[in-house]
Amino acid sequence: MILNAAIVLVSALVGAVLMLPRVAGARIWRATVTPLASIIGSGFLVLGPILDTHFGIWAPAVMAALCGVAYAYGAAVRYNIAWLDGTGIRDRLDLRLEQLGSLALAFAYFVSVAYYLNLLGAFAVSLTDLGPEQGRVVTSGVFLLILLVGWTRGFGALERLEEVSVGVKLAIIAGLLFALGWRFVTQATTGALVLHMPDIVGWQAVTLVFGLLVTVQGFEISRYMGAEYDAGTRIRSMRYAQWLSSAIYMLYILFLTFLYLPGQGELSETSIIAFTALVAPILPILLIAAALSAQFSAAVADTGGAGGLVAEVSGGRVPARAVYALLAGAGLTMTWGMSVFEIITYASRAFAFYYALQSVLAARRAYATDDRRRAALFAALSALGMAIMVFGASVE
Repeated sequence: MILNAAIVLVSALVGAVLMLPRVAGARIWRATVTPLASIIGSGFLVLGPILDTHFGIWAPAVMAALCGVAYAYGAAVRYNIAWLDGTGIRDRLDLRLEQLGSLALAFAYFVSVAYYLNLLGAFAVSLTDLGPEQGRVVTSGVFLLILLVGWTRGFGALERLEEVSVGVKLAIIAGLLFALGWRFVTQATTGALVLHMPDIVGWQAVTLVFGLLVTVQGFEISRYMGAEYDAGTRIRSMRYAQWLSSAIYMLYILFLTFLYLPGQGELSETSIIAFTALVAPILPILLIAAALSAQFSAAVADTGGAGGLVAEVSGGRVPARAVYALLAGAGLTMTWGMSVFEIITYASRAFAFYYALQSVLAARRAYATDDRRRAALFAALSALGMAIMVFGASVE
């Protein structure tokens, strides 16, 4: 009871701080919230048990590698933001690559919306006796709801939920980290920390890491916030979002690695719920609330983003409403034809292709200014993105 009360108190305090006018109204914080919410919403809850089960004591190192790769791709996107704001010189190939990148990101959004809503369905039934099939029914219903709203009214009303959901999610994550930290200290003082070796190594481990890239994506949304923020603000806010999300991820994985013992339950997208119930009874309820709000708002944002990108690239010939219908159809196909873990892998590949294109653009632009060192780095990142797209493997 004391731990439950402490978790609620920590969550409430963090939520209250985030609602303070000086915080919520700060321009740099508002610019940071959108990419931060997208990064953490991409796979925070599902990632912990996956890394711990397959990588054991090396899970924190793998998490650090994922965050490092994401930050490197963020550097390429930030370079492109600065280039377009400054020099802005663009030849025909440059324009074609930008258009291809927009289409690649729109396709990535198609897959990520399916990923978000399948997680939503799984978490929605996780504390009931309903099985995966009923979770897919929930997912299908939400797909149809989003299609109906987008087709008839647009997403203006739904997008207002993002501000609330972000604050709720960060507050609950603070409570979760506090609870895991409490449990970590308690078990460390009694010599009861869990230590286990990875169950995969070598190339198999590398391809699995490739398949988890989507869990740390989301920072790229700053690239497309030019109508609201200047280039300098977008660059700084992306850095802040990646720094803060990396710190949250590292603490989460570090605590979980030495607390969670594989075999305590079947590995699934909702494994974290069963484990946190052992830490504190209130955590599963809080985490489900966070998951439902976060996945829904992320799905709405990416659906709107996909529609806008395709409409822009096609010069308005393909209306956003048609894109919403295509997205819903593709999402329903993936929902009933793939597991969540398979969708995660395909989403990772789609985003890897987009990051590879952004890196190619950054390499060309750096080379044009005789910055050969950066050009080589961005070229290497492009090659890595293509490798991730080809070799990314699904969690078994």
